[in-house]
Amino acid sequence: MCTTCGCNVTPGNAHLAQERGAGTAIEVLQDLLAANDRTAAHNRAHFDAHGVLAINLMSSPGAGKTALLEATIAALRDRYRIAVIEGDLETDNDAARIRAQGVQALQITTGTACHLDAELVHRALHELPLAGLDLLFIENVGNLVCPASFDLGQHLNVTLLSVTEGDDKPAKYPVIFRASDLVVLSKADLLDVLDDFDPARAAASLRALGRDTPMIRTAARRTPALEPWLDWLEQELARPRALSPSLRPRIAAALRA
Repeated sequence: MCTTCGCNVTPGNAHLAQERGAGTAIEVLQDLLAANDRTAAHNRAHFDAHGVLAINLMSSPGAGKTALLEATIAALRDRYRIAVIEGDLETDNDAARIRAQGVQALQITTGTACHLDAELVHRALHELPLAGLDLLFIENVGNLVCPASFDLGQHLNVTLLSVTEGDDKPAKYPVIFRASDLVVLSKADLLDVLDDFDPARAAASLRALGRDTPMIRTAARRTPALEPWLDWLEQELARPRALSPSLRPRIAAALRA
């Protein structure tokens, strides 16, 4: 995470950096991260109170996040109520693609910030009817560095690794892959024509990070190749997310605070 180029400051937390004024860069960064974590916990309380599974989808640019979401929505929209929050520096191109699938999509444009943060997501939640959702995807800005450092309030992190990128990415960008609950090997239908990507080497690099993170293969343009991904989602959606009645008053009080 860069502490000099300003990528830590987003439209959601810029006021905190301004309030610190003459404070050191380290002090400002600590304040921003602490405030982000508080807002992330607040977001997670909202998701839990409504029984919504929130998934943070990360990857480098062009790895296929939006294409995977399009195929996922087409496969699951008749069984689950889905919405998407899109993060990009500019344009609402990806959100328009998602809306074309018949689900609600909110675009967050971050300007110069190369990641989403919890405050930006919190603002978007005011426009989402969480009570009517089962599954919320947060498509983060394309970047294998900064998104991993900012909790958004999600329940799960999923990172895409495209076979066009190189099988050494888990070794080169360990923070984001170590933070992942699932790694999706995307565009796997191209493996037959690529001789410089070895899934076994990618899996070995992932294991070397010290976590037993599963890695599955997908090809968003090939429906049968989506089955491992859809099966994983079904398993996660089957886990209880709604709060017990005894916890609801405490969560309600926290959300009002």
